[in-house]
Amino acid sequence: MINDAFGKGKTKSLMSEYSALLGDAVLRQRTRTAEHTARLETELANRVKSEFIANMSHELRTPLNTIIGFSKILSEHDRRRLPQEEIVEYATLINDSAGHLLSVINDILDISKIQSGKFSIDARETSIDEILRHCRTSFQKQAFDAGVLLELSVAAPLPPVRGDSTKLRQAICNVISNAIKFTPNGGRVLIEGTATTEGAVAVTVSDSGVGMSDEEINVALTPFGQVDGGRTRWREGTGLGLPIARALVDLHGGRIDIQSRKSEGTVVTILLPSRHDVSATKCRDMIFGELNP
Repeated sequence: MINDAFGKGKTKSLMSEYSALLGDAVLRQRTRTAEHTARLETELANRVKSEFIANMSHELRTPLNTIIGFSKILSEHDRRRLPQEEIVEYATLINDSAGHLLSVINDILDISKIQSGKFSIDARETSIDEILRHCRTSFQKQAFDAGVLLELSVAAPLPPVRGDSTKLRQAICNVISNAIKFTPNGGRVLIEGTATTEGAVAVTVSDSGVGMSDEEINVALTPFGQVDGGRTRWREGTGLGLPIARALVDLHGGRIDIQSRKSEGTVVTILLPSRHDVSATKCRDMIFGELNP
């Protein structure tokens, strides 16, 4: 009896020791895993921060250098007479660079306001037809210079939506700008506007550009994300076009859907709910149901 009791007591003691040792081992492993994960996240955050600073520095300095350089040449006109055509050319370059610089600064301010929750829209009945025609006209020269065919197809008449025309134009223009930017010479960008049976509107921008993988789509939708983050990337940009577009569409109760394949092109669909009293979620479900039966 005594031996049995002693044996049971010893077994319980050993089990307690084993349990304590196992618990310590599990805790140490979890601690090591957490430290490893935290280190990887820190390294990733530092890399993204470094790339962002480098890209923003490049995006801001390039137009500034152009403005400073050519304005200095113009300021020395009295000492070195310039032909009239050169004056016009330099002034045009200064104006274009100033516009690009303003665009970069506006993008940064917009994403900051959006992320802080201080961004608001002035919702009223809006014509998508007019917005699409305006966007096509705005990018006609850029597309021509890039050797890209820019086409517009609207299934008229599109029903009006309730939203902020300026913000919707910004969202759609951001998508079109990206499509032209990443479509090589000889390619095509098609802007389409269609209506659903529920009065909602779908704006589709499809291109024959370089395309993206699923991972690259996630990067492109991340603020300041660059699919090609290197300083030698073949297209300039802040990485804010698509994130701002998605945020603006979300504010209207809509949604952006991106389908893309490497070397085949990208299709971006902006889905906007009807102006009628229907919840945003229900509208999105109805639109997606019709587009993806």
